[in-house]
Amino acid sequence: MKRIMVCGGAGFLGSHFVDRLLASGHIVEVLDDLRSGSLINVAAARRSGGQFKFQNIDITDASFGELVMLRCPDIIVNLTSFTPSSSETAGALASVASAVSVLEAARLADVQKVVTVLPATLLYGEVATRDVPIKEGHLSEPRTVAEVLARSVADMHTVYRDRHAVEFTVLAVGAVYGPRQRPEDSVVASFIQAHHGSRAPIVHGGGKQTRDFIYVDDVVDAMVRAVDRAGGLVVNVGSGRQVAITDLWNAVAGRSAPAPRVSAARPHDVTRSALSPVRARIQLGWSPFTDLEDGLAETLRAHAARQSDDVAQDSAEVADDSV
Repeated sequence: MKRIMVCGGAGFLGSHFVDRLLASGHIVEVLDDLRSGSLINVAAARRSGGQFKFQNIDITDASFGELVMLRCPDIIVNLTSFTPSSSETAGALASVASAVSVLEAARLADVQKVVTVLPATLLYGEVATRDVPIKEGHLSEPRTVAEVLARSVADMHTVYRDRHAVEFTVLAVGAVYGPRQRPEDSVVASFIQAHHGSRAPIVHGGGKQTRDFIYVDDVVDAMVRAVDRAGGLVVNVGSGRQVAITDLWNAVAGRSAPAPRVSAARPHDVTRSALSPVRARIQLGWSPFTDLEDGLAETLRAHAARQSDDVAQDSAEVADDSV
């Protein structure tokens, strides 16, 4: 049993991770400013009793360091850097500030380890076809401020380990998807929303760009393993498989679905991405276990169940109003 502090734990990925930690008997404290996270995501965790605490806090605030000193967690897991909702420059700068805040607090409080999750598309940027699946340590010429700063955050962990003995693992994750994800944060969630609304989705660019889609339960499993393994390393968390955006839409909606509406490509959008899972297999004992078809089916089922719950709640409210 460990005392684990999860920064950004009320978000999509964080809340799934928290559920897994609590089920394994760990003591968990979630720190989240709820800008993109939601208390709904941690509703079950809050009902779990004394093993769970929640703090509404900005981890770049001085009070965060004071809280870490007070709580003395064994592990800090940082899920606040380069989230999908971050804007290009302001969000990237805020991500650097949050990473520094976590590492510095860990140093001062003698935290055993920091686990940080970063998006692989920012860490590796645009890569040549011959370099896919991408291995850890691959360097391409950065094209955006966010790419430069994401690599700086990864390097920062090495500095803190070498100079201050703060152990770390950085997980470079693929395109995570699953239940609880917001449509504005993921192409999968956006496509599912469009499918249930019988609408054709908007696809930026030609739709031939590829991503390494990885189901949330698989990522959570890697995160749990990283708590006490793979020290001092960047480790990819992906399937090694490229899936084109248009093929993803067909997988979600079926080939008889309306064709996506094509919009202009986003500036500096990564053309292709798939991550080599070899290091994760060696260092974490981890391999992806959910194929895309099964992961999408579970995500679609969860979305439909949530829609039904929302309709039932609306109907109950209407009935109450009519009494």
